[in-house]
Amino acid sequence: YTIRNMNLKKYIVAVFAFLTTIGAWAQNATSSPSSRFGYGELNDNLPGAYRAMGGVGIGMRSNKAINPAQPASYTACDSMTFMFDLGGSFLYTNYGDSYGQRNRLNGNLEYMTLQFPIWRQHIAFSAGVNPYSAVGYNFALSDSINSDYYYTKTYSGEGGFTQVYGGLSFNICDWVALGANVYYMFGEINKTRSLTFTDASLKAVNQSDKMTISSLRLRYGAQFFHTFGKHTIVLGGVFENKQRFSKSEYTQIESTTSDTVDMMDSAFEMPMMYGAGISYNYAGRLTLALDYQCQDWTKTLYFNQEDKLKVRNRWVFGAEYRHDPTSRDYAEQMYWRLGANYTTSYSLETAAPEIGVSVGMGFPLRTIGTVINTTFEYGHRGGFSGAELAENYLRFVVNASIAEHWFFKRKL
Repeated sequence: YTIRNMNLKKYIVAVFAFLTTIGAWAQNATSSPSSRFGYGELNDNLPGAYRAMGGVGIGMRSNKAINPAQPASYTACDSMTFMFDLGGSFLYTNYGDSYGQRNRLNGNLEYMTLQFPIWRQHIAFSAGVNPYSAVGYNFALSDSINSDYYYTKTYSGEGGFTQVYGGLSFNICDWVALGANVYYMFGEINKTRSLTFTDASLKAVNQSDKMTISSLRLRYGAQFFHTFGKHTIVLGGVFENKQRFSKSEYTQIESTTSDTVDMMDSAFEMPMMYGAGISYNYAGRLTLALDYQCQDWTKTLYFNQEDKLKVRNRWVFGAEYRHDPTSRDYAEQMYWRLGANYTTSYSLETAAPEIGVSVGMGFPLRTIGTVINTTFEYGHRGGFSGAELAENYLRFVVNASIAEHWFFKRKL
């Protein structure tokens, strides 16, 4: 086998142009006050096509998408195809409570992944970089003590954890695939709190917290799949062990009249995670999928203590329809997607769940094996009464999934 001599310049230029565009808009990935708790907002690391289906992935198996959430899915790729996927997003959020309404706009590069076969359809490899969590908030609360001493509390934070992964998938027979991802996690989270008084005789108090981590972790996946005529069913499962960060540093600086610096030797862990999913496909045209995922944060060390966080549950449903991939009518070749999800928070400080719905379209390009996917998400987290903080957001996600036949036998 050899690699076909292709004109890669157009892809390199396109990638750098896309990165430049995203970088020009890029801010923190979130402005949510909810990201103040724990490690911030968590990312489920799904490709753009599955984001439009609510965020399914565990039971999804396709040669049109790179699915790092399910390492067993990599062998679904074509035995002669190299794939590259790049995605970015724009987020508009409205925050409301008894103090009023606020709006924020964020942009961010979502992920970069690649995938290619190693040995026909038996072994495949994938690698990439994507965020694990994001922290970004800045807000203030004012009140008084017995209407005598007026004060303002200010909270701000930024940062997050990023992960680089590499994964292998094996087809052990015609209907079973196993896979595993190795992640290298790294990042930094900075949080500050301050208390100031209108009375100049009362001293202000400021506290800065900085957390830095680096660690490895593993994810295991399995899929069972079979085709009955025009009907294909896929069952999938994923699992991660509870894992302590191999390196973590926590520094706290508190200042009043003088600075006090504490280097805390605190233990932090990642939770045990497990999930299951199922998908049904009819004739390559209609796909229905359902996922469940659980992260047990209650038994995870956070500042050397368990029970500082709670269980995070996630239920997802998604659907995709493509009328006729071989039709001359472009609309019949397009992908039409929709989905919904329900996620409970892992923070003890946040009782309300997050509810989201999504719709999207996939635009296949005629001349090259590329699909441009777009997703529109609406989500709500927080209370509905107006007395507590409520967040309503609109997110637009766009990704380019490039698939090219790089590997083929040279004809003599």
